[in-house]
Amino acid sequence: MASQITPQPGIMDIALYQSGASHVDGHTNILKLSSNENPLGPSEAAKDAVTRSVHDMHRYPSTDHAPLRQAIGATWGVDPERVICGVGSDEIIHFLCQCYAGPGDEVIHTVHGFAMYRISTLAAGATPVEVRENDRVTDVDAILAACTKNTKLVFIANPNNPTSTMIGEGELTRLAEGVPPQAILVLDGAYAEYVDGYDGGLAIIEARENVVMTRTFSKIYGLGGLRVGWGYGPKDIIDVLNRVRGPFNLSTAALAAAEASVRDLEYLQKCRSENAKWRDWLSNALAEIGVPCDTSTANFVLARFGSETEANACDDRLRAEGILIRRVGGYNLPHCLRITVGDESACRRVVHAIAQFKGAR
Repeated sequence: MASQITPQPGIMDIALYQSGASHVDGHTNILKLSSNENPLGPSEAAKDAVTRSVHDMHRYPSTDHAPLRQAIGATWGVDPERVICGVGSDEIIHFLCQCYAGPGDEVIHTVHGFAMYRISTLAAGATPVEVRENDRVTDVDAILAACTKNTKLVFIANPNNPTSTMIGEGELTRLAEGVPPQAILVLDGAYAEYVDGYDGGLAIIEARENVVMTRTFSKIYGLGGLRVGWGYGPKDIIDVLNRVRGPFNLSTAALAAAEASVRDLEYLQKCRSENAKWRDWLSNALAEIGVPCDTSTANFVLARFGSETEANACDDRLRAEGILIRRVGGYNLPHCLRITVGDESACRRVVHAIAQFKGAR
């Protein structure tokens, strides 16, 4: 007899998430540039905090995350009472869809937007609405044209993943002012710290009741393995999200590492500077061998090839040499490869390999 057990509508429309590869059979000297990780790793302060936290492993962690929220508030100039912490910014995105979207509702994201927007939308039973970009840059007019009375959430990543492009405060303000009154604009700032002087759109959030920011410790802070993120927005919205947040969603070690990291401004600046230096070098070196990239504002570049066939052949060649980068056909960019900015040796190694590939064709 056929099973009558079925998942909720929308669940089976979710393709299983494919993370960046981390190993290749037959290779031990793997260069992983597929997941936008910080090649410098976490700060020494974060490591020390984790070491100290092992003495409290038998204790439940904080339920309100107050020390971390206070540290975030002090560093970024935000109200700690309006900060929510989650398992990466992914969990904050999921909370937003869970709380504010459902059957009959629409959630907007761009054609090259982060995969979790669609996944969390479908998991909530809502309808994802994909809108075009303008040469791999968020198109505010296209987003506003797609808004309807059913729009409940609008997600944009700024800088965007996987395109590495971003829009300025003027366009963000125009978007916030133009979305319908029942909709929340979500500014995903996973890569915001890589942009010198950018606060993720804080002034826009403070001036309105319909804008939320999400951030992560997985990128510039080098804590991807601990999974910590945070969100900031109007108190009424944050209070709603906290109603579905698990009371012990973050471990003691994760909370300790994140608090130490957000206070270590010297290390943050070091990581930003090193990334900018080798990002520019990587982009210029790729351009010299006939592989253009858009101007990147993140910790990766989007390398463009002549065709999907060429991009895949290049990826196959690099993989054969133990170099892992990211195909982005799932982001509607089949002719592109996303390459994380590594340290000097990593950048030189990947450019050399791509140059050999191009020269052999």
